[in-house]
Amino acid sequence: MPVATLLPFTATPSRKSSSPTSFRLTEKFILLLVFSAFITLCFGAIFFLPDSSKLLSGVFFHSSAVETNTRKGTDSDSNIAVGTDEKILAKIRKDHEKALVEAKDTLQKRPDEIKQDIQNEKDKVFKEDLSKGGKDDDNLPVIEYVQPPGATGHEPSDPETKERREKIKEMMKFAWDSYKRYAWGSNELRPVSMQGHSSNLFGSIKGATIVDALDTLYVMEMYEDFEMATEWVEKNLDFNVNAEVSVFEVNIRFVGGLLSAYYLSGKEVFRKKAIQLGEKLLPAFKTPTGIPWALLNLKSGIGRNWPWASGGSSILAEYGTLHLEFMHLSKLSGNPAFAEKVMNIRKVLNRLDKPQGLYPNYLNPNSGQWGQHHVSVGGLGDSFYEYLLKAWLMSDKTDEEGKKLYYDALQAIETSLMRKSSGGLTYIAEWKGGLLEHKMGHLTCFAGGMIALGADGAPEDKTGHQMEQAAEIARTCHESYARTTLKLGPEGFRFDGGVEAIATRQNEKYFILRPEVIETYMYMWRFTHDPKYREWGWEAVQALEKHCRVEGGYSGVRDVYASSPNHDDVQQSFYLAETLKYLFLLFSDDDHLPFEHWVFNTEAHPLPVIKKEMTDTDKPNQLE
Repeated sequence: MPVATLLPFTATPSRKSSSPTSFRLTEKFILLLVFSAFITLCFGAIFFLPDSSKLLSGVFFHSSAVETNTRKGTDSDSNIAVGTDEKILAKIRKDHEKALVEAKDTLQKRPDEIKQDIQNEKDKVFKEDLSKGGKDDDNLPVIEYVQPPGATGHEPSDPETKERREKIKEMMKFAWDSYKRYAWGSNELRPVSMQGHSSNLFGSIKGATIVDALDTLYVMEMYEDFEMATEWVEKNLDFNVNAEVSVFEVNIRFVGGLLSAYYLSGKEVFRKKAIQLGEKLLPAFKTPTGIPWALLNLKSGIGRNWPWASGGSSILAEYGTLHLEFMHLSKLSGNPAFAEKVMNIRKVLNRLDKPQGLYPNYLNPNSGQWGQHHVSVGGLGDSFYEYLLKAWLMSDKTDEEGKKLYYDALQAIETSLMRKSSGGLTYIAEWKGGLLEHKMGHLTCFAGGMIALGADGAPEDKTGHQMEQAAEIARTCHESYARTTLKLGPEGFRFDGGVEAIATRQNEKYFILRPEVIETYMYMWRFTHDPKYREWGWEAVQALEKHCRVEGGYSGVRDVYASSPNHDDVQQSFYLAETLKYLFLLFSDDDHLPFEHWVFNTEAHPLPVIKKEMTDTDKPNQLE
């Protein structure tokens, strides 16, 4: 049959067609109306069917939701749906009745019982988290914070000591308020020009003074200022910068400051920030030996050494002053990489021959060999020796390797570097290629406190001998202050050419608010309670107030032998972190940050001793 007969309304009329079977125009029009009505009726019926939207979606779009509901039988029977609703309502009634019973029982309990129930529930959740290796939102292990003893102390009973302690707190408040007023958010303050100052040591990281001062604010119970600093850290401290920083300085000031603030206050933001920064520093160890670079770009992870450092060498005091902070980073993060990095440094050093038992200041991170044979317990070497001793103390005296390395090094220093002047002053000289240079730096004056701190653990009953050495070094360093016009110590002083404990070169006559002499006074007071150490400390306070205090804060001076001070216009962050903290502790009782519970990093940030549990099983160390 011709197609035209089946679908006459689709055929194009032909003028030549005269077949008797073809429809006339009026017939075609009627058929078209009938067919259109039929189609409309069919489609309209679909929309009036029950749940037509689901039917259409199932027919035309094969909806997975419809298929799922069909498989589950949710639409198969209205009786089933009614039964399900009744079950849900019944469960709601049951839960409601149970909650009412529990609330009634709770109200009948005493307040102490309710408090104990809450604590038991918290302990249960905490243990469950630990058993599952619980992590927080930043993938950090769950840690139950317990504040170590002596975070704050009571006022001294002696009226004069109390008055002096309050004076030092006032000095801290003035230094801090000046920074807040003129340089808030900057790394440091220029107190003469009253504006912010930034050192290239920190790249474009901001807030060095804020982070450095956190624990001092807490220790001095300046809690409002501590909270303000905490808020700044939370909102503004950013390590995602495309900048090159000193690994050493950022570690001791920023990582150390954040760790200490966490252990004192328990605020989680400090733990998180410290670990974030620690992770940023890890690429510095990507060298053939694992000895870290001195400088690191925090964004690219590319490191290098100071161009002036003996053929591209790393510096002893820089790579050797990471141990305390990195051991705590491993404890707080659950990441063993931090501890592994610093323990590897020891392995490298143990393989090397030490000239006369001494550690040269330069070590090539590529070859693993010493650079220029220059040895100093002052700049370039100082805190390496300090951290050997403190690694042992911080480990609750379980790090026997650290202990041996320290006492062996101290013996070599006594034999090769420690000398006594014709006037009877004991000093620690510097060693250059077998020749002694009879000078001592202000930085070296920390050694009096270090030797006193380690004397109790000295081998072969040398405790008394080492305490005598510590006292002699403290006296020498006091003389370096007393023999200046301003009664402030020079950067370096010599014992040759007929002079003793006096700076003879212009570039050694400056004083930049350094803490090392005060540090030794504090340790010597704690171990001997000889009143002269407090008197010497008070002399330093008076000199600071007279010559370093200016309208906008505290400034270093360029020449301590001048009749009047010429200010350098920098309030160093370590003045708040170290100098003022050590002065405050010098006039505090011994139970304030006691040595059996706390160890100070080289920036005076107190870190807790990692107590080893005395159990039959070999459990990991716990932080007390």
